[in-house]
Amino acid sequence: MNTQMNIGIVACGAIATHIESVAKNHNLDITIYPLPPLLHNHPEKIAGEVDQLLNEIQEKHSKCAVAYADCGTYGALDLVLERHNVPRLSGNHCYDVFAGKAMVEDLLAENAGTYFLTDYLVKSFHRSVIVELGLDRRPELRDDYFKNYSKVIWLAQSPTQELESAARAAAELLKLPLEITQVGETGLADQILKLVAG
Repeated sequence: MNTQMNIGIVACGAIATHIESVAKNHNLDITIYPLPPLLHNHPEKIAGEVDQLLNEIQEKHSKCAVAYADCGTYGALDLVLERHNVPRLSGNHCYDVFAGKAMVEDLLAENAGTYFLTDYLVKSFHRSVIVELGLDRRPELRDDYFKNYSKVIWLAQSPTQELESAARAAAELLKLPLEITQVGETGLADQILKLVAG
């Protein structure tokens, strides 16, 4: 493969495996550069990390794209991408990417106290949520963190019995009811195809 001709995609590590699946299913000539998924717990660092990685890889590819939504950067990521002339996934967060912005807005309009999970968050719930928030050491803080939530919705991309059990365990730990909405990878695939084509 001539790396001068393929497309370099800087990706959130939480969705990198889904992008690999999309690339395989659609025969895409891309190279994925995943950043650590736990950056989502420090969104103020995302723009800087993306900027640094783009500086390292842009000359290796005919073009680059970024597989992040805004993800809590409040426009800081867009300023970086404007400087590099590189597009990103649309939406405010990966929930918009997987489920579509309209669906997420409808779910939140119906219940503003909705806590969303993706497959990645289900798999990594203990590390990404419990440990990062310190709930493994101070479980009594659960009510402080989650008192404004009233339910959990798992936006399932590739549901399995094992993942469903993990999602139910996560919801039980938060003492919230679980709903499962299967969204698949179509939303992500559509956006990746647009990034590659555009």
